[in-house]
Amino acid sequence: MPDNHVAENVLGTIGTILWTIQVIPQVIKSYREKSTEGLSAWLMFLWAFSGLFLGVYVVVKDINIPLFTALAALSWAQCLYYGGKKTKLFAALSYLTFMSLFGGIQTGLVFAFKATRNERALQAFGILSAVIISVGLIFGSAKKFLASSPRSSDQKRWILVDAVPVGISMLFMAVDMGGGLFSVLSLAFKPKFDGVAAATYLAVIILDGVIVVAALILNPRAKKRRDRQVSGTETLDSVVRGSKEKEPQTTTTHVPVEP
Repeated sequence: MPDNHVAENVLGTIGTILWTIQVIPQVIKSYREKSTEGLSAWLMFLWAFSGLFLGVYVVVKDINIPLFTALAALSWAQCLYYGGKKTKLFAALSYLTFMSLFGGIQTGLVFAFKATRNERALQAFGILSAVIISVGLIFGSAKKFLASSPRSSDQKRWILVDAVPVGISMLFMAVDMGGGLFSVLSLAFKPKFDGVAAATYLAVIILDGVIVVAALILNPRAKKRRDRQVSGTETLDSVVRGSKEKEPQTTTTHVPVEP
């Protein structure tokens, strides 16, 4: 496909905007519910952390920059506060410390790569960002297979609990997929297609899609299962109450005893 700077910039800008605002629905959802149950703190931390490597790669390669790190880190801080039962001060300091270190290290790495032009190391950064993002999504949903174990209620709740995607905003997933899609399309109009960046964006689209499909399939099934359980409980209760009502009542007659 011939290079087209206008198409590249328009599609890339749309992708950047979507990836900048993608975590906002999740942050709002967690704040309103005062809970992050079902949302993996590791998922949000790894996504924020992956921005260090992806940010360096796209800046040096002159690709549209996905600005999601700050909000992903904020969602991670919410997980510490709501889910981890840390103090508000601890969560806030964790967020500020992470962002300060992140900004300083990333700025230094960008200047270092522009000075050295170490292409192999830069490629490694791009690949590493894709791996971290993928691990975050896989790691965050892997606990669904433990949901049926007797110990699952005592374990941390992740994205999928009792085989149902909970705690994570589907709008967040949809916007995230859209950001990845437009970002991939923008690469097609660059003079040279960037396979590493494309692999990162495609990994996000595919893994987000898995979670969305799981929600569409498993949530209705879980609702039916819960309805059956409630119906069964009510039937059992009614049987128990009915049996108690039918039990014959015994009376005690006191017979006087003559001396």
